[in-house]
Amino acid sequence: MPEPLTPIEQRVYHYLLDFLCDNTYQPSVREIGRQFQIKSTKTVSELLQSLADKGYIERDPSRSRGVKLLGHEAKQRTQPVPYYGKIAAGDPALLPENRKGFITMDRRFLPGPEVFFLKVKGDSMIGRGILDGDYVLLQPGEAKEGDIIAARLGEDATIKTLRRRNGKIVLEPANPAESEIVVTKESDFSVLGVACGVFRPFNEMRIVDDGGSGPVAA
Repeated sequence: MPEPLTPIEQRVYHYLLDFLCDNTYQPSVREIGRQFQIKSTKTVSELLQSLADKGYIERDPSRSRGVKLLGHEAKQRTQPVPYYGKIAAGDPALLPENRKGFITMDRRFLPGPEVFFLKVKGDSMIGRGILDGDYVLLQPGEAKEGDIIAARLGEDATIKTLRRRNGKIVLEPANPAESEIVVTKESDFSVLGVACGVFRPFNEMRIVDDGGSGPVAA
């Protein structure tokens, strides 16, 4: 799953987004330093490299303004949220090569910069208002009893309600026609994220061109 940003990394990332919207070009390393009262250009460069390593930007260290915001569209107070077409077994499950594109969102609706989208296939969660073809917005982190989560089972992902019964994890559907999944000690299982929103497009090609592939089973 995406590596979390530190508080200062998140502030710098949002500054880069807003500065570009206001000026049509990126701030220099020294301008970033002045904004955050960081005297060392080396420290600023390390912050930018960390954002690059975590998949938020691309950079050319030889240029003072050599930063490219991945997935950015020039709208203020927005953030590009990655959409993954499939997942990988093991950790990390969300690999850059499986990223199909970005959906730019107003930051007021995002709980943090590490959020991502997975697409739903199937109707096992219709009782919770999640339908076939929906994009579920997910936040990495610890899941609580009753949370709707995206879970990894091997190379497959599923959207279910998290339950704990008799010391076991149970993935509960919201459709009486579907069976629950009991996670055993032998299961190759992990929680990818907790659902924090659902996006239902009426014209998918305007959202992201994914070729119609890579949905996640509900």
